[in-house]
Amino acid sequence: MMTSIENQNEKFNEVYSALDNLSKSWKIDPIIRDIHLGRRHDLQDFTIKINQVTFHIPYLSEISKYMIWDCLWPECHNCCNRQGRLPLTTSDISEISENLGYIHRSEFLRNETYVATWENYSADEEAGIPLITTLSMINLKRKPTETETENGKPLPCRFLDDAGACTLHPSKPGVCYLYPFYSWSENYKNRISIHASFQLTGDCPGYLLTDSVDDMMHGLEKYSKIIYDYTMKMNSTIRQGFARVDFSN
Repeated sequence: MMTSIENQNEKFNEVYSALDNLSKSWKIDPIIRDIHLGRRHDLQDFTIKINQVTFHIPYLSEISKYMIWDCLWPECHNCCNRQGRLPLTTSDISEISENLGYIHRSEFLRNETYVATWENYSADEEAGIPLITTLSMINLKRKPTETETENGKPLPCRFLDDAGACTLHPSKPGVCYLYPFYSWSENYKNRISIHASFQLTGDCPGYLLTDSVDDMMHGLEKYSKIIYDYTMKMNSTIRQGFARVDFSN
C-alpha cells in the first residue's frame, strides 16, 4: 500500500497531466492552475452555509479573489469523458436497473457493476492529523469490460452520446449530479452536518476568479439541495450494507 506522501505525489502528477490535457482545448488561468496543483500559499477556506450544507470555497487573500465555478456544457463534457468512478447508492441501483430494462436487480448487479475499495486522504485541520477514509462501494461500469483495477482511472463513460448528453438522464448516478463538488458528513453531538468542496482534478475548465462569492449564489442554492439529498442517500446506503466506510489516522 502506498504511503501518504506517495499518494500525494501520484495525485499531483495526475492533476498536472490532466491540466496539460485540458489546456489543449481551453485557456486555463495560471492562478487557477496553481490552485489545482496546491501551489498557492495564500489560499484560505471560505465557508458559507446554505440551507443544510456548508460550502468550502477557495479564497485567495493576496489578490482578494474567490474561485467559483460555472458549467460550460454542452461545449464541455470532460466530467463524463474523464470519469474516475461511478459509485452507486441503493436508490441509484433501483433507478438505473429499471432504466436499463432489468427485471431483477441481481442481474443488473452481476452484469453492469463491480465492487471496488479505494482510499481518500484528508486532514483534521485542528489536530493536524492525516485522516484516511477507506470506501467500499458498488460501482457502475463505465465500459462493459471495466474491472476494479481501473477504478479511479479516467475513462469515457459509455452512457455519453455524441452530442455530449447522458443517455441515462434523469436516472444517472447521483454522484454525477454532484459534480464539481464532493461532499462529506460530520457527526457532532449526535447532529449531522453536511459539507461540500470542489473536486480539483484538473479536468474541468469551468473554474473562474471573482470578487464576490455572490456570483455563484444561485448555483450554490441549487447544489445545496442536490448535495443534501445525495449525502443522505449515501448514509442510508452504508446503513443498509451496500457500502462500507472506515476511518483511520
